[in-house]
Amino acid sequence: MAKDSLNQFFAFLWKAKEDVAEEEDHMHVVAISLFVTLLCACIVLGHLLEENRWMNESITALLLGLVSGFIVLVTSKGASSRVLQFNEELFFIYLLPPIIFNAGFQVKKKQFFRNFVAIMLFGVVGVFISFAIITVGTRYLFPKLGLTGLQISDYLAIGTIFSATDSVCVLQVLNQDATPLLYSLVFGEGVVNDATSVVLFRAVQKFDFADFTALEALLILGNFLYLFLTSTLLGILTGLLSAYIIKTLYFGRHSTDREIAIMTLMAYLSYILAELFSLSGILTVFFCGIVMSHYTWHNVTERSRVTTKHAFASMSFIAETFIFLYVGMDALDIDKWKTTSTSASQSLGVVVILLVLVLVGRAAFVFPLSALSNRIHKSGVTNISFRQQIIIWWAGLMRGAVSIALAFNQFTISGDTKNPDHATAITSTIGVVLFSTVVFGMFSKPLIGWLIPVGHGTVSDSDEAPPSPKGGLFFRPDLQAPLLEDGNRRASFYDGVHFTIQGMGRTSSIQALLGAPASTIHHFWRSFDDSYMRPVFGGRGFVPIVPSSIEEEDHN
Repeated sequence: MAKDSLNQFFAFLWKAKEDVAEEEDHMHVVAISLFVTLLCACIVLGHLLEENRWMNESITALLLGLVSGFIVLVTSKGASSRVLQFNEELFFIYLLPPIIFNAGFQVKKKQFFRNFVAIMLFGVVGVFISFAIITVGTRYLFPKLGLTGLQISDYLAIGTIFSATDSVCVLQVLNQDATPLLYSLVFGEGVVNDATSVVLFRAVQKFDFADFTALEALLILGNFLYLFLTSTLLGILTGLLSAYIIKTLYFGRHSTDREIAIMTLMAYLSYILAELFSLSGILTVFFCGIVMSHYTWHNVTERSRVTTKHAFASMSFIAETFIFLYVGMDALDIDKWKTTSTSASQSLGVVVILLVLVLVGRAAFVFPLSALSNRIHKSGVTNISFRQQIIIWWAGLMRGAVSIALAFNQFTISGDTKNPDHATAITSTIGVVLFSTVVFGMFSKPLIGWLIPVGHGTVSDSDEAPPSPKGGLFFRPDLQAPLLEDGNRRASFYDGVHFTIQGMGRTSSIQALLGAPASTIHHFWRSFDDSYMRPVFGGRGFVPIVPSSIEEEDHN
C-alpha cells in the first residue's frame, strides 16, 4: 500500500514537471511570435517614417518595445514579465556578432584606415578618459544620494558601462557618400569604442580591488593591451584562413552555397573562438570582417558576392532592430523595479548624474583629441572641423544594448539581483539608455541638418574607396583603369575554373586616384599586399568566374 502511494506521489511530481516544461515551451513560443510580429511592424513603420525629421528605425523599435511591454504587463498583471527579461547570453552570442561583422565587412577600408589615428584616439584613448571621469564622478556623488553599498569594482564597472556608446541613430542620419570623413569617424569610433569598453570591462573584472595600488592599474592596462592585440590578431588570422580555403578549394565549381556557408560559418567561428579564449569577440569579428571583405569576398563567384553582401546586411539589420525592441520591452520587467530601495527622486538623481557625466566625459576627449588629430595629420583631407567635432560629440551621447548587457553582467546573477543598490544600478542604466536614445536620437537629424546643410558635404574627402562589398559588385569605369589595370586583361584557366587576372597599376596611378601622394606606410603596405598577400590569399584582381554560371546567366 505504501509502495503504491509512493509511486502515485512520484507520478504526480513527474506530471507536474511535464506541465511546467510544457508551459515554459508555450511561453517561449509566445515570446518568439511576439518579437517576430514586432520586427515586421518595425520594418513597416521604419519605411513609413523614413523621411520623418525626428524619428528613425532605432527610436521606432525602442518605443514599440516599450508600448508592447506595457501592454503585456497590463494584460498579464505582471505575471508574464519574465517574457520581457533581457538575456545577456542571447545578446552577446547571437545578436551582436552579425552586427559587428557586417560593420567590418561593409566598411570603406580606405576611409577607415586613412582616419585610423583619429578613430583609435576617439575609440581607445577617449574611452579611458571617459572611464576615468565617470568612475571618479560616480564614486564621489553616488554616496551623497544614499547609494552606499557599491564597491570600488562596481564604480569601475560603471565607468566602463557608460563609456560604451551607441551611434546607430546618428549613422542612420549621416550620408556616407556626402560626408565620408564624418561617417568614417563616427562609424569607426563606434565599433572600436564598444570593443574597447568590453575589453576594459573584462580587464577590470579580473582583478581584486580590496588593496588597490598603482601596480594593479598597470596590470589592468597590460591586460587590456594583451586582450586588444590578441583579439585583433585572431580576427585577422581567421579571415586569412577563410580566404585561403576558398581560393584554394574553389567551392564555386560545384556549389555557390558552399562558398556562402563557409564564409558565414568562419565569420561566426572567429567570434566564438574569441569568447572561448576569453578575448574580445567584438574586435575579433570586426577585423575578420575587414579581412574577408579585402580577400575572401573577391575569391568567390559573382553570384556569391551578391548573396553575401545582402545576406550579411540583412542579418545585421534584423539583429539591430531586435536589440532595440528587446531593450524597450526589458525596461518594463517589473522585478528589477521592485528590488530597488531608492525613492523616485533618488533614482532620478542617479540618472541625471550619469547623463551629466556622460556629457562631460564625452566633451573632455572629443575636442582635445580632435585638435591633436588635426595637428598630427596637418592635412585638409582629414582635418576635423569644429562643426564635425560637435556631431562626433553628439553621436557618442547615446547608450545602448552594450551598456545594458555589461550592467547585467556586473550587477546580476543569471539575470536576478537581490542587492537594492545593484538593482538601482540596473534601472538607472535602463533609464539612461531610454532617455539618451529617444531624446538625443530624436534631435540628431535636426542637429546634423543645421550643422551640415544639404549640399555642404565634405568635398575634399569624397573620393571613393577601392571596390568593396559596401561599394557594390562592379568596378566604376573611371576608377578601374588607374587602380586595377595596366590596359591588359589576361584570361587563364586553372583546374576547370576561369580566372580574370587584372594587372596592378603603377604607384603614380594609385596616387592619382587618391588625389594626394600616398603615405609611406600605405605605399609599403600596397607593395607588400600585391607581392606577397594577394598571390596567397587572393583578393581584388584575382576573381574566380565559374564557366557554368556564366553560361546560365547568359542563357537567362
